[in-house]
Amino acid sequence: MYRTGDLVRWNLEGSLEYLGRADQQVKLRGFRIELGEIESVLAGRPGVAQATVVVREDRPGDKRLAAYITAEEGSRIEPGDVQKQVSGLLPDYMVPSAFVVLDEIPLTVNGKVDRRALPAPQFGNEATGRAPRTAKEEVLCGLFAEILGLPSVTIDDHFFNLGGHSLLATRLVGRIRTVLGVELSVATLFESPIVATLVEKLDGAGAARPRLRPMRRMGVTK
Repeated sequence: MYRTGDLVRWNLEGSLEYLGRADQQVKLRGFRIELGEIESVLAGRPGVAQATVVVREDRPGDKRLAAYITAEEGSRIEPGDVQKQVSGLLPDYMVPSAFVVLDEIPLTVNGKVDRRALPAPQFGNEATGRAPRTAKEEVLCGLFAEILGLPSVTIDDHFFNLGGHSLLATRLVGRIRTVLGVELSVATLFESPIVATLVEKLDGAGAARPRLRPMRRMGVTK
């Protein structure tokens, strides 16, 4: 016997109903994540006074981690710098997809974080990279933007820094197979997550194999 941290209750039929967690642990894309662990790492960064991490689902079915941080008095923090710092300290699946700097963390009357009052983050950075130079780069930029739900993507934008994750990576690989007829692995996308480098992998990748349909069983005549 051990404590799982799950909150449940017996229903009238004698079955257990799952109500949530007694701690801050969440399950995201198959991983169990302790939000407090991420908050601790964020709070330890230079210039960060407070940090709160939540799971947001601003688009149905698309859950992402979002971090809200405040700066110490007299300090100025850049979300991109904090993201780079924690990327070297946490596994990829625990790095928030968005970082929002607030003047203060909203609290309820009981002094707890008012998660409903946290503003919706802007997943993805402003386009500051280079524009597509070739037809393939233009197609890849379009596919990146399509999968990430962004208006546009440059050839220097990082797929995972824009809010991408393993599930979206699988979808992107599938779209590349359909649109460009090229067979890429998800591992290749992890190795080359920006258009400028991923496009080079297309030349060395094999053509996508057509899907085979099951043969119809023919009747036997005598």
